[in-house]
Amino acid sequence: MQRREELHELLLRAGLTVVEEVYPGSLFPPEAGWRIARGIAAPDGAVREALDSVWWRRLAGAEGEFLVAVLGHRIGGNDSWWTRVRFADADADAADVPGLTGGPGFVALSLDGQLLLAEVPGADGDRVTALDRLPERLTEAAEAAGAEKETERAEIWAAVPGRPAWPLHWAEAIGFNPAAPDELLIRLLDVELGFLHGCDRPAVLDAAVAHPDPKVRASPADTFRPKLTPDQWIRLVRAEPSPSRRALLAEHACAWGVELPDDLYDDLLAGPSRRQAAELPGLPAHHLPSLAADADPQVRATACARWEDLAAPLRALLLADTDDAVRTAALLAHHTAVPMPHEVFAALPQPGRALAQCRLAPGLEAELLRDGNEEVRRTLAANPALSAHGVAVLAEDPYDDIRSVVALRPDLDEEQRAAVRHDFDPTSMSRTLPWVEDRHGDADAMRRLAASSHPLVRRSVARARRLPPDVVERLARDEDRTVRLFLAESCDDAPAEMLLEVWRWWDGSFSHPDRPRSHPNFPRTGLLRHASDPSGRMRRLALDDPESTPADVARLARDPEAQVRHRAAEDPRLSPADAVRLLNDPAAHVRGAAMRSPRLPARVITGLLHDRDTACAAVTNPAIPVPVLHRILAAAEAAVAAARR
Repeated sequence: MQRREELHELLLRAGLTVVEEVYPGSLFPPEAGWRIARGIAAPDGAVREALDSVWWRRLAGAEGEFLVAVLGHRIGGNDSWWTRVRFADADADAADVPGLTGGPGFVALSLDGQLLLAEVPGADGDRVTALDRLPERLTEAAEAAGAEKETERAEIWAAVPGRPAWPLHWAEAIGFNPAAPDELLIRLLDVELGFLHGCDRPAVLDAAVAHPDPKVRASPADTFRPKLTPDQWIRLVRAEPSPSRRALLAEHACAWGVELPDDLYDDLLAGPSRRQAAELPGLPAHHLPSLAADADPQVRATACARWEDLAAPLRALLLADTDDAVRTAALLAHHTAVPMPHEVFAALPQPGRALAQCRLAPGLEAELLRDGNEEVRRTLAANPALSAHGVAVLAEDPYDDIRSVVALRPDLDEEQRAAVRHDFDPTSMSRTLPWVEDRHGDADAMRRLAASSHPLVRRSVARARRLPPDVVERLARDEDRTVRLFLAESCDDAPAEMLLEVWRWWDGSFSHPDRPRSHPNFPRTGLLRHASDPSGRMRRLALDDPESTPADVARLARDPEAQVRHRAAEDPRLSPADAVRLLNDPAAHVRGAAMRSPRLPARVITGLLHDRDTACAAVTNPAIPVPVLHRILAAAEAAVAAARR
């Protein structure tokens, strides 16, 4: 808000009145204006010595209004808005307006999008631009740029990195260039680590895991979805000198299903991280006796979590432990199978865990069901050891949220589940029920649960990777579209027709990007028929058809919907001229895809590389030759080293 107020004050001082802020929408965007004003993929003959009153009058037109963006006063970041303005004094000569000229820099656009005026700072002074017939001139410039010859490209690349540029931006993004070879990414480990969060290259991850800098070694593990192999996880844990950090890495490895070798458990338990290591879920049972007799009461309490794996004498020792916390942990574990009497329950310092997990003596359970408050009953409703009678009582509880917990118990059959009155918000976030997930490999259980009256049960079934054909058929017709979505995201057996139906309204989630389109069963042929579909989502699919042509790409690159133009911008058959033209697209994500298109001419890519707004995107363009990438990285290395000094 402060930035907007400062902009309005600046415009007022320049003799302009603010009418409104205007989102680019289908207009020529301010960001493309900045780029063209700096001479990147810009029409020839646009630079002039001054902007006289004639240009300003033409810009404002009969209404006396135009659009403007001011450098350093952007609204909305890189995808900035235009500010619609008019002359504050309608009788003043237009030449009096530009208090803008000589200022921080600006771009201005006529309301009909035909005229662009700009003034931006440059190495040799301010660069002034005036372009009329803007759409036509840009089309001509794109065609000219697209006609670049091979000999020209070689000369252009030979000069990179060349003039002073934005090497810190290059360092940030070069690791995301798909053409960057492993050896370049390994060099990059000493410069910038952000690319490791999506890196799945074995050689690069091997180098990161073996790197002497602990920050580098840890980076591949500190991602949302690590790409490390089990062997790399194990080497990472072994190489970590910090005991606490080593135990934490071991915990992460186990969470991702890595089976640690016995000697690594021995090492973890022998050091100062013994407390943390004792909690590792894959800890071999032969370590439990020493944990149960450990001098540290916290370690002994942790051993109680493996109650079923402890021999009877060890259980007895823990139940009689001198430490209150250990005895409590042992009691809670003991009473998951043996009913807990009233006097034991009453002596617990905090009864919540007993309510949630322990088997309670019949009298105690009846008392809690009768006299317990709402929170007590809600906790009991999820207790796996609750008696059948207790389940039946809570199934009739006056509170809907308690009945809703009962409705998801694994010990109900589907007839009983259907009889429980409960509310379910179909728009709420769904998490897979653990007890359903545990049965994913049981075909009979999946058949039974796929017919459940409860949508969350059916959604949890749909998360199975493989399902019997009859279960898939049932779920693919489920009335709850989230069931169909989960089937499309998770099940390898999802049918093509349903995947296409889900595509009409779902474009992929953070956890399952690009599903259903990336599903192996998604239709790959016959998609060209959707090229004229009223839905832009379906028109996007046309270019996936093997029978589509470059002409189809060119047509969809001019589609009225940004999502279709974005798909065309990513297509390797995009013409160089269209790639340049899409740099001016109103939608930021379309412009970004065009900047990464390998079809861009070399001269345009190098211009983008040297522009502060586009350097990050441009350096990821796979058309940049590998030797040039190495030179760019050398410049980035030097800049980062200087910044660190």
